[in-house]
Amino acid sequence: MTSVTVAPQWVPTEQDIDRARITDFARFVESRHPVALPDYRALWQWSVDDLAGFWGAVWDYFALGERPAVVLADADMPGAQWFPGARLNYVDQVIRQARTDRPAIVSVDEGGTVTELSWAEMLGQAAGFARTLRELGVRPGDRVVGYLPDIPEAVIAFLATASLGAVWSACGQDYTAKAALDRLGQLEPVVLVTTDGYRFGGKEHHKVAEIEALRDGLPGLRATVLVSRLGGVVDGVRDWDEASADDGAQWRTERVAFDHPLWVLYSSGTTGLPKGIVHGHGGVLLEHLKAMALQSDIGPADTFFWYTSPSWMMWNFQVAGLLVGATIVCYPGSPTAPRPDALWEMAAQLGATVLGASPGYVLACAKADAVPRHDHDLSALRLIGITGSALPASSSIWLRDNVGAHIPVASISGGTDVVSAFAGGAPTVPVRPGELSAPYLGVALEAWDDQGRPVHGAVGELVVTKPMPSMPIRFWNDPDGSRYRAAYFEDYPGVWRHGDWITVTDRHSVIVHGRSDSTLNRHGIRMGSADIYQAVEQLPDIVDSLVIGAEQPDGGYWMPLFVVLPTGATLTDAMKARIAATVRTEVSPRHVPDEIIAAPGVPRTRTGKKLEVPIKRILQGATPSQVLDTTAVDHPALLDWYAQFRR
Repeated sequence: MTSVTVAPQWVPTEQDIDRARITDFARFVESRHPVALPDYRALWQWSVDDLAGFWGAVWDYFALGERPAVVLADADMPGAQWFPGARLNYVDQVIRQARTDRPAIVSVDEGGTVTELSWAEMLGQAAGFARTLRELGVRPGDRVVGYLPDIPEAVIAFLATASLGAVWSACGQDYTAKAALDRLGQLEPVVLVTTDGYRFGGKEHHKVAEIEALRDGLPGLRATVLVSRLGGVVDGVRDWDEASADDGAQWRTERVAFDHPLWVLYSSGTTGLPKGIVHGHGGVLLEHLKAMALQSDIGPADTFFWYTSPSWMMWNFQVAGLLVGATIVCYPGSPTAPRPDALWEMAAQLGATVLGASPGYVLACAKADAVPRHDHDLSALRLIGITGSALPASSSIWLRDNVGAHIPVASISGGTDVVSAFAGGAPTVPVRPGELSAPYLGVALEAWDDQGRPVHGAVGELVVTKPMPSMPIRFWNDPDGSRYRAAYFEDYPGVWRHGDWITVTDRHSVIVHGRSDSTLNRHGIRMGSADIYQAVEQLPDIVDSLVIGAEQPDGGYWMPLFVVLPTGATLTDAMKARIAATVRTEVSPRHVPDEIIAAPGVPRTRTGKKLEVPIKRILQGATPSQVLDTTAVDHPALLDWYAQFRR
């Protein structure tokens, strides 16, 4: 099958290509290896053909110090062995970026108040908090956890923890105490860093009761350190300002093995206790240097603002801006407060050069008739990042027309699993609406059919056939590795199966169709839910949607489409016909749903993923409590509403 030609919405100029960091890296590689790398495709091909050469070049290019002669001692997955004998620390690379001409962190709140934290202040407070952790007896491998919104103290606590070789983990305060315990409680942490609450959507959210419940469930705590934001009183805690006081002490980082645990992130937890995904210092450092400097061209002149939360891997991804000397932005508020285009307003206020958001936010702005390029001074903005789900072509075009045709849109797809992207943008590759520009360097990405054969121009399973340094070193509480192997390597032994349907086009771009574990399979034809969402959710009368394909006991197949309408609107027969016609025209007749039903909302994980598989099981007869942990759901009451449609 041949890929349909899609005209690019942005094409790099010769000047763009010449000044890109990735071009400089390619010249660096050519000077040390007998290869010619005239373009991104050639560089990518070399990066996956010669993994050791590529990742060794990344180490050398970023001058990480003396490295072992052996880069990849064992390429088998799982369990690939990278840089045996190396000793390093993620935080050392941050310390090397310290400067006096720009802030390290800019913090902004819903009221527009901006606070800058210099590199000296950030590192001084991190050194002070590291001193406090040492006084508490925290040692390499101990766990320090955060129950925090996206505030500078979260970044500082992470840096202090990592500098000691201790392990960091965090979740946002939108989680209940139970949901936080389901995650952080697995780690048996020795120190908790938290705050008494946060402001979101114009309201104060006090968290003293949740903190008390969380502490009760963490019996191994030696201390709780409290950041005061709302004036709440919590007994028996240490004050953050005292615990992080800068006494001028010199930094002392603990150099650890390449695969020494850096942090623990979590799966969504909708189908059981969230899996603790452990990443190592070295793998994350190399992967994030590549992602920041080479794929996104982020560096010391940038202000990097991705709307995120400590619960989401994009928080870790944004912190990586510090690795390349960029200024990062912390914002704990709502992206739509006080107006739908609030992120664009903040980007203008802060002079953000790189802004990251979700497809849902872009769609909301489009439906609110926002025109950011007219309403805000976005002259500093040079890159828009998008992730969380597939970005519809129509939303990509909206960004071009309403933000700026000169600004590339880097739609990326990856996961908490590798705390990075498998595919996304590159400053030397055109951007086409509805597509991810290319596989990331060092990612041996392919689409496979049912027989495990690579396919181009057709839908297949997203697989990675060679290891990445940031693949998990293990799952927490998985001593024999069985849960880890089952998660990624059960279907194709030795090959990472991620669980997404993709198409790799003849241009080497990537189209994401949705999760393969929630694939629509009508009459033996597999379809991606994302294709339907992209068609339906661009309609002005549709706020949100959820499509489910549920096999029936009698051998039948039921494919309902649930749509969320604006407040006060009614789903009429004429609207149903318009939705069906849109799906038929823009996707295919096979994608037209069996039934269209108005819903009060679409339940999601707390990181924004639609709950397709759990809702499918509920429609097939299960109860909500049988199929998922409701504390991992943003609006659990919606589950009972969907349960009325069991068949």
